[in-house]
This record gives sequence, C-alpha cells and structure tokens, in this order.
Amino acid sequence: MRKLSAVLTKSGAFLLGSTILCTSGTALAQQRNTDDDRDIVVTASKREENLQDVPLAITAIGTERLQELQVKEFQDVVKFLPSVTIQTLAPGFSQVYFRGVASGENANHSTSLPTVGTYLDEMPITTIQGALDIHAYDLARVEALAGPQGTLYGASSMAGTIKLVTNKPDTSGTYGSAGLELNTVSRGGVGGVAEGFVNLALSERAALRLVGWYRHDAGYIDNIAGSRTYPTSGITQDNADLVEKDYNDVDTYGARLALGIELNDDWTIRPTLMGQIQKANGSFAQERSSAVDRSLQTVQYNPERSDDKWIQAAMTIEGKIGNWDLTATGGHLRRKTLTDSDYSDYAYFYDALYGSGVKLIDNDGDLISPNQYIQGIDRYRRSFGEIRVASPADARIRFIGGLFWQRQSHNIEQHYVIDDLADNLQVPGTVDNIWLTKQLRVDRDYAAFGELSFDITDKLTLTGGGRVYKFDNSLVGFFGYSNPGYSTNPVYACQGPAIVAGSPCTNLDKRTKKTDFIHKLNLTYKFTDDVMMYATWSRGFRPGGINRRGSLPPYGSDTLDNYELGWKTSFGPVRFNGAVYQEDWNNIQLSFLGANGLSEVRNAGIARIRGVEADVSYRSGGFSLGMGASYNDATIRRDFCAIANAAFDCTTPDNSELAPAGSRLPVTAKFKGNAVARYEFPISGLDGHVQFAVNHIGKRRSDLRTAENDIVGNFKAYTTADFSVGVKGEGWGAELFATNLFDSRGVINSAVQCGESICGDAGGDTANGGVFYDNVIRPRLIGIKVSKDF
Repeated sequence: MRKLSAVLTKSGAFLLGSTILCTSGTALAQQRNTDDDRDIVVTASKREENLQDVPLAITAIGTERLQELQVKEFQDVVKFLPSVTIQTLAPGFSQVYFRGVASGENANHSTSLPTVGTYLDEMPITTIQGALDIHAYDLARVEALAGPQGTLYGASSMAGTIKLVTNKPDTSGTYGSAGLELNTVSRGGVGGVAEGFVNLALSERAALRLVGWYRHDAGYIDNIAGSRTYPTSGITQDNADLVEKDYNDVDTYGARLALGIELNDDWTIRPTLMGQIQKANGSFAQERSSAVDRSLQTVQYNPERSDDKWIQAAMTIEGKIGNWDLTATGGHLRRKTLTDSDYSDYAYFYDALYGSGVKLIDNDGDLISPNQYIQGIDRYRRSFGEIRVASPADARIRFIGGLFWQRQSHNIEQHYVIDDLADNLQVPGTVDNIWLTKQLRVDRDYAAFGELSFDITDKLTLTGGGRVYKFDNSLVGFFGYSNPGYSTNPVYACQGPAIVAGSPCTNLDKRTKKTDFIHKLNLTYKFTDDVMMYATWSRGFRPGGINRRGSLPPYGSDTLDNYELGWKTSFGPVRFNGAVYQEDWNNIQLSFLGANGLSEVRNAGIARIRGVEADVSYRSGGFSLGMGASYNDATIRRDFCAIANAAFDCTTPDNSELAPAGSRLPVTAKFKGNAVARYEFPISGLDGHVQFAVNHIGKRRSDLRTAENDIVGNFKAYTTADFSVGVKGEGWGAELFATNLFDSRGVINSAVQCGESICGDAGGDTANGGVFYDNVIRPRLIGIKVSKDF
C-alpha cells in the first residue's frame, strides 16, 4: 500500500492500538452450569483429555455457555477468553494476540504473519488480514491455548492458538434446533439473527449435520454532511450524496455440511464443507474532535464497504494401527474480499504537504479533484495436510508426533483511483489509477513434530517436545506509480516484464527461506487428583518474510521463549487456577511506515512480558460465580531505533530513537478483570435464570513509538456490563438480554490521518492538522431471543 512516511493512514492496515483482553491464562472451563461441567474434554494436546488434567494454560467455552454469553462473532468470544487481545477495524479484519505479545503491527499485506494461530477443527484458517470472522453457532467449544504452541501447532502459534471446534455428526438419532433473535442498538438500527441445525442419523454408522445462519447487525455510525477545499487546487468537495444514518450495518449468512461415517469400530471419516458471506457497509470508526461532539459520527467522502466470501473443504480420517491412534487430515480454503475505502483524507494532506493538487489534470489539461479512493480485491488460498500418530494414552511412556505441510497464497490487488485522471498520469493498463498494487505472496511451511511424555512416578510426569520446521516465502509483482508523469522515484521502477497477471511490469521478486528447530519441556506434579502444578519452558516462532522495498533485506523469524509455573486446583465447589510467567520476545518483527510511505519490517527489538493470571470459580446449587484477572508488565528491553543495528545504538549517523528501552508494548493493558454470575431457579414448572457479567479493560498505549503515541494518545480504561434473564421449558427457551448495558464508548483501535509537519495533537481536529478516528465497542444492544428444539 502507498502512504506518506509522514502520514498514518486508516485504510488497509491495522496501524494504531486495540483493545486488550488480558489473560487469566488458566484452565477455566466455562461450560454449561451442570454438575459435570468440570469434565469438559479438550484437544489442546491433539488428544482428548480432561481440561483440568492438561498442563497448559487453557480457556474453554462450550456450546451452551457460548449461547448464555451472547456470543455471535469472534469479537464477542474474545471478551470471555481472558488470555486474548483483539484488534479490529471492521468485520473480517481483526488481529488476535495472547498475553500482550503485540508491537502495534502495521498488518499490511506484505508484512508479518500473525503471532496467533487460529484453527477451525483441524485446519489452520489464519490469513494475513486476520482470522475468518465465523458466526459462532453450533460450536462444540472454543479453546484458547495461551503461550507458545509451536511444537504441535507450528508457524504463527508463537504466542498462542485459538481452536474453534464444531459439533460433529451424531449417529445416535435425528434431531435439531432453530433460534430467532430481534435486537436494537443504542442510537442505531434494528438487527436480528435466524439460525438452526439438523442432525440426521442416516444409519447406525453414518450421520449428516446441516447448519445454517443469517445475521443482520444494525448500524450505529452516522455519516454526516461535510465539505473540504483542497489547498492548492481550490477545488471543494462535499459528501451530500453519501450522508446516511446508521450506515455501518452488516449482513452475514452461511452454512456448514458435515458427514460422519464409521467404517468400523476403529476407523471414521468426516468430510466437511463450510462457507460464509459477510457484507459490511460503511466504516466502523467515529471521528475524534476537540471542537464538536462526534460520538458515533464520521465524515466520509467516498463509498465504503467490504464483501468477504470464503469456503472451506476439509476431511479428517481417524483410525487405529494396533493400539496406536492415527489421524490424517487435510483441507483447502478459498477466501475473497472486495473492499471500497475512502482515501480522501490522504489526498487532502498530501496536497497540503506537497502541493500535489496542481499536478492532477484530465486529458484536456484542466485541474481535477484530488479526491482518492481505493478499490481492493484480495484472493486467498490455503491448503494443508497433516498426518500424526499417538500411542495409548494410558501407557507410562506416551508419544504423539507427525508431519505437517501447508501452502497459503495471497493475490493482492489494490487500485488507488482519482476520477478523470489524465492518461499520462495513470498506471499503464488501468483506468484512473494513480497507484496500483498487484502482487502475489506465497508462504510455504513444512515440519516434523513430536512430544514424548514419561511418568517418572504415579504423580510426576516429564514431557519433552520439538519441531523441525522449514519456511519458504516469496513476494512477487508490482507496486507504485510506474509513470514518469507523476513520479520518477526509482523505488517503483520496472525491473522486468509482468509476472503477475494484471500488473504493468515487475518491480519486486524476492524469496526467503530457513530451516530451524524449536523445543518444549514440561514437568507436571499431581499432589492429588484435584491438585496439580506444572512448570513449562517452551518456544514459539513466526516465519520471516519479504520487505517490498528493494533496498531492504528480508526480515527474519522472531521467537518467544516462555517460562511458566502454573497450578490447577479443585476444592469441592471452588476451583482456583493460575499461572505466573515470563516471556522473552527476541528479534521482534517491528513493522512501521518508512520512507516514501512504504511499510517496512525490521528485526529490531527485544521485549519481556512478566505476568500473573488467575481465575476462581464457585458453584453451589443453582448459583455460579466465575472471576478472572491478570496483570502483564510488557516492555521493550532495548532502544528501538529508526535504523536497526545489532548494538541497538540510535546515535549512529542518520539514526534516531523511536522508543527508549522500558517503553510499554502497545495494545496491552497492565490489568484486566472479568466476572460472570449466574443463578438458575425453578419457576412455575420452568427453569428460570438471571445472569450478570462485567469486564474491565485498563489503560493502553496506542503505539510503541513515542512521537506517534503522543499524537494519538493512550486509550482510556473502560468497563462494560452484560445482563440477561430468561426461562427454559421442555425443548424451548426465551431470553431478554442486554450487552454493554451502560453504553460505554470504549476505544479498541485508533488511527490518524495527517502530515507530520502539520499534525495536530490527540484532541483530533482537522483545523489543527489531522483527522483522528476511534474504533469503539458496539453501543448498548438490547434483544430478545427464542429457540425451539425438535
């Protein structure tokens, strides 16, 4: 993407800040409120195990609990995954972090992969723009695995892994369920949900499960009237034809079809097909202004929308060879996103800084409006395969290991358009494009992995694991003006004929690869069946990649070393779990806007996160209470320099200090806490319930760099509360609920569009030289929902 080095843009990349839902990082089984919810089974170690017996920091939320917590999308579930942070600009464009392992990444299409791996059943589904925004319905559970999971889950599970586990076809019978919801959002419109599933027992050994959903999320951001005059051309622009109330509404619909076949008592096969379409209108940020109240308002001058379509086909085969388990799994994912983005802020400040407006003319030589917008088409493909074996789970020595392969590609196409642009100013082969990005990114991963556990005694177990991996990543194509009528910068000069279809030539063709090894060591001691302690030393990694600026070398892998001491305990109706840890983040891939506004990634940082997390739960009769809290002290250990060097010396010629040692990592709150209280009671032959939940997010830094953080400002702490009351009968249920009950305006992401020499302060005022945007949490939503089983 093209941007000024002096401009922090809001289009096409995650630039500044996010919300942080810090970790309790412990094994909190938030299943349904029944006597056996402590027996929830998870597959975090790629075996089926009782959650309380797994020496990992895990949060697991089951089917009914997801419904009780009003979870509909990924952002909703993150509220109740205490280890997890989410950074979002709009539906389908989110980044996820664990334990504050975030540097404020500029998640441009040519920069670093995520630090967190996301799985749909057995298949990794993370793309460079973030995980799929799956509607959360008919999920067996969500598992959040905090800390490096590299030995079993590999690349991009450096800081943690999230697993979305669907309900499998069931041969026990034919049944189903359907649900309807109607809701309204404060200062916004009316939304609703329709969803259902049917499980068909085809025979004693075969079953089919069909799931479908439709969700309309009401808008709550108003695009209000505005106008601006471009400084050098004097041309005035307004948005009268785009003024609209509640213009950021979203429609999401999709389906899943799964078949389960038991070939015999030992072998099963499960093919699955799943797809979703999500259409979002408008933008999801309010303008920040020190002069007027712009709460839930913005001024945009071009249409904004995104269409996100994806389909996934996967198959898992499970069986036995002797008394060993064998699992073979593979799948293919295709995703396509179409986006329209307003880029007029950039055009305005570029004109103010460099007088570009007087260079923009039509074919008759007349000045035209510098107004600019982006039309994007991103195509993703991902294929993977894994085969693994596991020895008997009740043996004294246990082994699990296998082979893994994946290939993911991102076909990047972004048109930066100025209407009526003269032919000699256009990128050749395009219509009105002043800039074009047309590239193909391919990331390849190969690995062999294994873990071996040995019961030294009946109470003491030692586990060691490792993963040998190879990544092979490439980036080829074109980016730039490619037109001497507008720019003669050699950065954009053609170097050869077009390799990627749709580009005028090739000015980027790079590849990087590496083979390496990571490890894990764990010691677990069980004092009793209900009291366990564990110590873990593990490492995760993130693959290196390509800098599209020709003068810069590829960036290398970064690693995260985790030293953790944890405990899991149950004392009658009380459960108390926790962990203390230190994570050393080395060779950090720091991404930012460099010269000529091009995104750059440099291995230029060392950070340390020291934290403690704990949760406690209590249950007696119909009453349950769960509380979680965490504290993370996350700071860089060396100065962050504009020009990276091994000595971290920012005083070298042409260098400067961007952030001093001791600066807090952005996006991360030092303290976060949450609590959920629920009471179930009989009422006139029905089962009634009332539930109250509260979440607190502490103050966060918006950017690692001192100057940029001073411009945007810190994100203030905020607290939200949810409430629900309802009844259940024989095969039906009804509930009245409210989320964000007190209508908080908590900020989860911010961006500013300005020129460095004229940029205003964090007050946010165009007259002072900048346009500031804050992504806020959804306002208060009140709804009613009903369901019927059959």
